[in-house]
Amino acid sequence: MKICVMTLGCKVNKYESDSLVYELLLKGYEVTDVLEVADIYVINTCAVTGEAEKKSRQMIARCRKYNKNSKIIICGCASQKNQQQFREKNVDYITGVAYKMKIIDVIDELKNSITLCAENEKIFNLPDVYENNMIAKQTRIRAYIKIQDGCNNFCSYCIIPYLRGRSRSRVLNEIINEVEKLDKGIQEIVITGINVTDYKIDNKPGLETLLEKLDKFNKRIRLSSMEESIVEESFIKKLSTLKNFCPHFHLSLQSGSSSVLKRMNRHYNSEQFSNSINLIRKYFPLAGITTDVIVGFPEESDEEFLQTLHFVENVKFSQLHIFQYSSREGTIASKIYKDLDPVVKQRRFLVLDDLNKKLKKEFILKNKEGCVLIEEKNQDFLVGYTKNYIKCYIKGDDNLIGTVVNVSIIEPFKDGALAKVNI
Repeated sequence: MKICVMTLGCKVNKYESDSLVYELLLKGYEVTDVLEVADIYVINTCAVTGEAEKKSRQMIARCRKYNKNSKIIICGCASQKNQQQFREKNVDYITGVAYKMKIIDVIDELKNSITLCAENEKIFNLPDVYENNMIAKQTRIRAYIKIQDGCNNFCSYCIIPYLRGRSRSRVLNEIINEVEKLDKGIQEIVITGINVTDYKIDNKPGLETLLEKLDKFNKRIRLSSMEESIVEESFIKKLSTLKNFCPHFHLSLQSGSSSVLKRMNRHYNSEQFSNSINLIRKYFPLAGITTDVIVGFPEESDEEFLQTLHFVENVKFSQLHIFQYSSREGTIASKIYKDLDPVVKQRRFLVLDDLNKKLKKEFILKNKEGCVLIEEKNQDFLVGYTKNYIKCYIKGDDNLIGTVVNVSIIEPFKDGALAKVNI
């Protein structure tokens, strides 16, 4: 019996899917995470935007094109939010965010049945403590390590705290044990979670301690994301002393307008955010600073959008991830603010995206050299990322894959930079 595990959405979802794949392999199942012919499909869904939910539903039809008689299991944020949208698709089993590893029991039951499971839907209550039954089998050059789940921020536009629950942290020793067991070929650890900044040890801020512990391993350390609240001088100064830390900060902005930030229930204003960026650059002058921006937030005026545009240009991010606002039923923003015309959202998206391309090019041109982890071969080029997150295309021998090389950065190229290995 062949099982295909498909993942939509964030790195946390990917980590959880990889954990499921690993356990299924241990049980002797044939498993893939590439969409192909299979007997059972597990679809790990996303609900961060309306488009993400739509893609989650569409994945069902894509799977059935490969095998119309396959059995389909749905899990994740979209099914936690709204089971009915999947019931209508006549899938075989629906669960939500919590206790995804119980899907293995469902697969065992489906394996021996030509009909639906005895119980074809189970949405568990969200746990109060970190669910520590997931360890992903890391087979890549870069390993994702999940340290935390849930979020307490309740931004007015975001549905995730309602679907993932309150913030809960993984025990430090369990993280260290997973890292100790990583294959020797893995060169980089990416720390991930729903809100990594809120990681705690014994109910006290613990991210700095965790990073110090991880720095003892001979692997690059990268944070998947951060919140502005953790950017204090003592923390950034400590990061600058870690020999393996990658100076790439994904610091979510969402808007450069203080008035919009207030409606978003973000706990900073544009001036505070700018000060945090300046502090990072004090210790990491060539840090890659990427961010998320939502355009077309409800009632966002032309003036407020221009404030975001000017803020982004002045800060000079290395790259933006731009999203058009998507109303999420159940959030504060969906209840009290009036949505904007989609045409306005699209127009603002395009304007900001043009600026994004300009800033990305400027950042690449500032960098003359870099230290690149070669991850794969893409047509005629070796491809990997510098520590400050510039994607580099390099001519070289395939035996460099999985190694770290020093390069000279030549010029912007494709979605990154053309580079050559320093001899």
